[in-house]
Amino acid sequence: MVQIKKIAPLKPATLLFLLSLFFLKANAQNTNQYIMTTDIKNFWTAYDKIKETSDSTLHTGYINDLFIKQGTDGLKLIMKARGYTAKSYLDAIYHYPLFWHSVRANTLRANEFADSIAIEIDKLARIYKKLKPTHIYFTIGALRTNGTTLDGNVLIGSELALADAHTVSAEFPKALSHLKTFFSSNPINGTVFLNVHEYVHTQQKSSIGYNLLSQCIIEGAAEFVAVMATGKPSATPAIPFGTQHSEKVRSVFARQMFFEDTGFWLYSNADNEFNMRDLGYYVGYEICKKYYQNARDKNVAIEDMITLDYNHPQALYHFVDRSGYFEKPISKFYREYEKNRPSVAGIKEFRNRSKKVDPNLSQITIKFSAKMDKRFRNFELGPLGEANLLKIKAFKGFSDDGYSASFDVVLKPKNKYQLVIGSGFRNENGIPLKPYLIEFTTAD
Repeated sequence: MVQIKKIAPLKPATLLFLLSLFFLKANAQNTNQYIMTTDIKNFWTAYDKIKETSDSTLHTGYINDLFIKQGTDGLKLIMKARGYTAKSYLDAIYHYPLFWHSVRANTLRANEFADSIAIEIDKLARIYKKLKPTHIYFTIGALRTNGTTLDGNVLIGSELALADAHTVSAEFPKALSHLKTFFSSNPINGTVFLNVHEYVHTQQKSSIGYNLLSQCIIEGAAEFVAVMATGKPSATPAIPFGTQHSEKVRSVFARQMFFEDTGFWLYSNADNEFNMRDLGYYVGYEICKKYYQNARDKNVAIEDMITLDYNHPQALYHFVDRSGYFEKPISKFYREYEKNRPSVAGIKEFRNRSKKVDPNLSQITIKFSAKMDKRFRNFELGPLGEANLLKIKAFKGFSDDGYSASFDVVLKPKNKYQLVIGSGFRNENGIPLKPYLIEFTTAD
């Protein structure tokens, strides 16, 4: 007699788990259709042909015909986003042969990550119901980004994103020295997370903020949402560092958050008092985290941080205030910041907006309300554009005390001139100048 062994019915929790896996894998197959890796194979085809000859003319033809012209829309977009040209690729190939040899095998593994990425994107869709599908392109760049977005597409620079601790960085100049530390963190292990982070960027209103604070919220929102979707911690070293030094980071950031440039806080290897790059990721992440923790409806909180108009000051300030990250409203910080900004105190040679400036004048001296940092300056077009631009023949420099700066000009009679003394000028504390429009008309 054959004994029939009874199989115990699945527990509801187990059944639910298995069903979830089934649906995730089914949805992943659809998402996989949006993940493209053909640029990688094309790059190595061109690379091998380039290595076969020393003829630079042939090299240009190979990189153009076998790689760039055969490229996906993603390759065209990453080239646009980072200013890559055929020369960019050839220079990288010529100068870093050990690097390319060491990273090749990893780049060819891009397809291995497709299923995992698709599953994590489906998890993202569960916490953000309005998620829109987009394309993910694993392509090859020239060492300027491991991941970015443009026109709603995820663009992965596989030569960096798929590197690991064995990737050779010994050939790199000082400008790329940060990649040694980056490679030691085994970025290939964070490839799936990186794609979720960049995917969030494709859902946001903008990837470019109007000042440091808004740019940090853009990055922090993408990082926080990626953590919540994947259930995995961020691999960005700045986040645990920032957590350990939260009070000091917040204090320094509060004095700089309205700066128009991101300084050392994002995308920079600039020296800073923390000896840590990308601390803006931590600040933005922490603000979003606190906003989420304070929210009653967590799904609405996720939607708020993704759909926020980061370039609308009132909306941005309201979001940050609701997070409770700072001890006082952002508007108060802003008033203090504006109060302390240096300004142009006047022009030595004439009164601004004069209509009788001597056309024989050859030098103009700008006086400042505070001692300026002599390393920084910038000039911009006025409202009337290039036709009325006051052209600088030579920048003569700052006075010894730092309270003025001079430049040479060539003027014509009966001409109206404009020039903006821009916020790239900074005082000794790094606070940007209030932009100042020089406007005058020369006499007959």
